[in-house]
Amino acid sequence: MSDMDNKQKVTTGKVRFSYANVWKPKSINGGEEKYSVSLIIPKSDKDTIRKINEAVEEAKKAGAEKFGQKFLSGNLKLPLRDGDTDRADDENYENAYFINANSTTAPGIINRQKEEILDQTEVYSGCYGRASVTFYPFNTNGNKGIACGLNHLQKLADGEPLSGRGRAEDDFDDLPYDDEDDLLS
Repeated sequence: MSDMDNKQKVTTGKVRFSYANVWKPKSINGGEEKYSVSLIIPKSDKDTIRKINEAVEEAKKAGAEKFGQKFLSGNLKLPLRDGDTDRADDENYENAYFINANSTTAPGIINRQKEEILDQTEVYSGCYGRASVTFYPFNTNGNKGIACGLNHLQKLADGEPLSGRGRAEDDFDDLPYDDEDDLLS
């Protein structure tokens, strides 16, 4: 990895995962299938926001080198968005920024102890973790800007699922084990 790429890589602080398609790639609007996640970043996490802004500036420099100075003129699409304005209809994005990260290759997914997570129910929209992402320039079909590549995820804590569906284990009370009833059913 070059020094420029390294400056474009960020490991976030604690964020919330949303729209987590991290186990199986998904096509959006008929495009290429990708793994993706929206990272909800509290506005109070000044360190992560600073690192993202610095990485985006480095990616802009890389874009000017790759595509020419014209890359910087006009309307550049930037990855860091304000949840209070861009997702005003979703309370989960209140007082937060967010970035959408994606990749054509599966992200590595680990727990707090840096052990690989294999159980796909463990990482879901609504849980909390950290993400390793890389910012890079793009210039295709008249669209240009800075995109966010998904590298890896680390789950830190469970959270209220954002799917609205909930978890099966939360829908049922614990039942005492009854040998006779359980054998009859």
